[in-house]
Amino acid sequence: MKVAVIVFPGSNCDRDMYHAAGEVAGAEASLVWYTDTHLLDEVDGILIPGGFSYGDYLRSGSMASTSDIMNKIREHAEKGKPVLGICNGFQILTEAGLLPGALMRNKNLSFMCHQEELVTKDNETVFTTLYDKDEVVRFPIAHGEGNYFCDEETLRELKDNKQIVFTYKNNPNGSVEDIAGIRNKAGNVLGMMPHPERAVEALLGSEDGLRLFQSMIANWRSSNAVNA
Repeated sequence: MKVAVIVFPGSNCDRDMYHAAGEVAGAEASLVWYTDTHLLDEVDGILIPGGFSYGDYLRSGSMASTSDIMNKIREHAEKGKPVLGICNGFQILTEAGLLPGALMRNKNLSFMCHQEELVTKDNETVFTTLYDKDEVVRFPIAHGEGNYFCDEETLRELKDNKQIVFTYKNNPNGSVEDIAGIRNKAGNVLGMMPHPERAVEALLGSEDGLRLFQSMIANWRSSNAVNA
């Protein structure tokens, strides 16, 4: 499986994502600068890492969401290919309209960086099939604007369509309904604030994030009849 890790000016988790998906999980990963849109033509999945794209000016993810490469990412999403956005990547996906809602300042107005326990609410997405439903996992968080918000109608749709993938066990940032990660209706676009790419080796304090990347690869292999 070939995956592209998109690098915007200000991305700082791109190498972590590359290491997790490629060197640990075993995908054929590449770092793709945000202007090199043609390099997405041959990839099977797209990973949008965390960081501070464009310095988080205006709103986190808002400037990156208008980049030309987002048109390619939309095309991939519409074709059913997996698109994963972590932290700033989640913010970019909401700003681009690929996922509903918005990310606001944390309720304590401070940057937060520590391990958090999450509950796996949906284990039927291409990213979560190797988890058990309602399994508790540990991923680190590192964000100042991770407070997920949506209106009541959107929240009702998220619940009705089972689009809430991860929730916080002990909500650290004020997110509505403890939401830590959501998917699109089709299930191939996932955005989440916690960092699974920082939880793929025991040395990092948790290996719970590895199965997210392994799930993505296994589902791609299954759908493409690859037995390797």
